[in-house]
Amino acid sequence: MGGVGDKMVGDTGRRKTGLLFPGQGSQSVGMGKELYENQPAARWVYDKAEEILGFDIKKLCFEGPEDELNTTLYSQPAIFVTSIATLNALIERIKGSPVGQEGCEIFSREEAAIAGDLAMGLSLGEPTSLVASGAMKFDDGLRFVQHRGRLMDEASKKEEGKMASIIGLEPGKVEEICNGVGCQVANLNCPGQVVISGPATIVELASDLASNAGARRTIMLKVSGAFHSDLMLPAKEKLRSVLEDIEIREPAVDFISNIDAEVTLDPGKIKENLVNQLNNRTLWEASVRKASENGIREYLEIGPGNVLKGLLKKIDTGLKVTTLHTSEDINSFVRGPEE
Repeated sequence: MGGVGDKMVGDTGRRKTGLLFPGQGSQSVGMGKELYENQPAARWVYDKAEEILGFDIKKLCFEGPEDELNTTLYSQPAIFVTSIATLNALIERIKGSPVGQEGCEIFSREEAAIAGDLAMGLSLGEPTSLVASGAMKFDDGLRFVQHRGRLMDEASKKEEGKMASIIGLEPGKVEEICNGVGCQVANLNCPGQVVISGPATIVELASDLASNAGARRTIMLKVSGAFHSDLMLPAKEKLRSVLEDIEIREPAVDFISNIDAEVTLDPGKIKENLVNQLNNRTLWEASVRKASENGIREYLEIGPGNVLKGLLKKIDTGLKVTTLHTSEDINSFVRGPEE
C-alpha cells in the first residue's frame, strides 16, 4: 500500500481500504504499551477509558495478569480500547495534526473516514468498527462493550458451554451434525473452518461425530463460554436494554454486519444486529467476500493480534492486509515505500 497521499479524504482516485477490528482471543499482555508511551492520541484513549470503566485498564493491558486479561469480563473492553487507541494514533498521523478537539482528543465523525472506506470487525470487533465508522461515540461504544462482556460472562456461568473449531469438513455436514445433537454453528470464518458452540458435553459429542465424518481436525477453543449460541439468550435481552440508551447514527463509511454480511447503514438495523449477534452465527468469510465485491482489496488490521490477516489469506490469497500494532507500524504505513 502506498503512502499517506493514497488515503486523503476526497481523493476519488485512491485505492479503497477496509479497516478490520479483532474479536476476543486477540489479547496479549503488553498490548498498547508502546503506543501509550509514544502516541498522545493513543494515550488519551486509554486515560479516558480508565475514567469510564472505573478500573485500571492500562495496567491490565500492559502488565496483566494474563488470567484476568483473558476473562470475557475484561478482555472485551481491553481489546476494544487498544484497537481504538491504535486507530486514533493512525488517524492523527495521517491527518498530520491533532484529532478531535481540546478535551475530547479522539477522531471526530468527519475524521472517521480518513483511514478507510469501510469498517468491519469479527464479533467483538463489530462494535469497535461502529465507533471507527462514526456510527457510535467512543464513550457509548466502551460502555456497550463493558456491559456486553459482563453479561456474556454472567451467561457463561449459568451453564457450562464450549466452542470448537471443525477443520476440513463441509459446512453443510457440520450443520447437520449440530442439528442432530443440539448445538449450533457459531462462526463461518474462512474456507475449511467452522466453529460450533453450545453446551459443553454436546459440543464434545459433535466434535467426535465430526471427526468420524472425516474432519481433518477438531480443536476445543480456549474460551469461557458458548458464544454465538442460545446459551447467550440470558444476556441478549439485557443487552437490548443497554442499547436503548445508546445513539447509533448512520456510519460515515460503509459498515458490514456480521449477521447478514451486508453493507448496513440503517441505525435501527445496526442495533438489532448487535443484539442478535449474541446467539447467532457470524459470517466473516461472507463479509470479506462482500467487501471484495465492493472493491476493497486492501485492508488494515487495527489492534492486537493478526488473526484476521490469517483468515483473509485463507479466504482470498489476493487480498493485502497490513497489521498495525505499534508506532513503527503506523509510521511505516503512512510514509509508504517511497520514503
